[in-house]
Amino acid sequence: MDTLRVALGERSYDILIGAGLLARTGEFLSALQLGKRGVIITDTNVEKLYATKVRAALTGFDTEILAVPAGENSKSLRQAHRLLEMLPGRKLDRRSFVLALGGGVVGDLAGFVAATYLRGINFIQVPTSLLAMVDSSVGGKTGVNLPQGKNLVGAFYQPRLVIADTDTLQTLPERELRAGFAEVIKTAAIRDAGFFAWLEQHGQTLPAEVIRRCCEIKADVVSRDEREGGLRAILNFGHTVGHAMEALAEYEGVLHGEAVALGMCCAAELSVKRAGLPRAEADRLKRLIAGSQLPTRLGEKFRVEDLRAAM
Repeated sequence: MDTLRVALGERSYDILIGAGLLARTGEFLSALQLGKRGVIITDTNVEKLYATKVRAALTGFDTEILAVPAGENSKSLRQAHRLLEMLPGRKLDRRSFVLALGGGVVGDLAGFVAATYLRGINFIQVPTSLLAMVDSSVGGKTGVNLPQGKNLVGAFYQPRLVIADTDTLQTLPERELRAGFAEVIKTAAIRDAGFFAWLEQHGQTLPAEVIRRCCEIKADVVSRDEREGGLRAILNFGHTVGHAMEALAEYEGVLHGEAVALGMCCAAELSVKRAGLPRAEADRLKRLIAGSQLPTRLGEKFRVEDLRAAM
């Protein structure tokens, strides 16, 4: 098991990366000295695979599983409201915890619930998708979407712990793996030329070291700029156009990572035309994205004028 530290003073926390960690969830949470009551927020896909296992591992804790429909549409005020109204009946207090078990949608939604219930209770991230492991579970961005755009309601709210069990990637659909790899490419492109070159040579190979390196980079950026006053904006590479695509698609048919891949291609083209990025470097990025079986062209689904209006 690898352990990384996100250094944020009194809000610092560890990221645990390795195989077989779900079975040790109770052990890890006991070390945090939390209250004994908590809820596990997950989605209907992950619930069938891992929710019972995690709950069984939480020996000594009084927990309940709360599931939302799988998919981006659950990242909404409606679902947040539904979950928040369920918590008083579970007799949670400020020492209690919300554990997010799932991908980026579940993590963002559950984090928002944890940040707002009783003005903030303990939050644990247990990501089960590649995208969540390498990006969204780290850094404290929580929130939900509005019809007008993605992540327009939310809070910066750091977890107490991130537990990334790499075994869960074995049940992730291939398309979801590819989409998550877009965030791996993004992370290398913005911060580590050597890592980017390694990805060019090894493709979508996913040793734990790849997840660790992505987490190292994000942890460093977040530690330097927690609330996106400057440096942290580099983590949004590909997301300006990507989020516009997701909003135009009404969060259906386009996965977040696929939208980010297209967004990176658009940003690279603009950088060649407006900011002096060498064409050869933009082409390297596009080749790696295309070689990872991710989209590189807008196609007919998105019109440039619509994307501009949505940004």
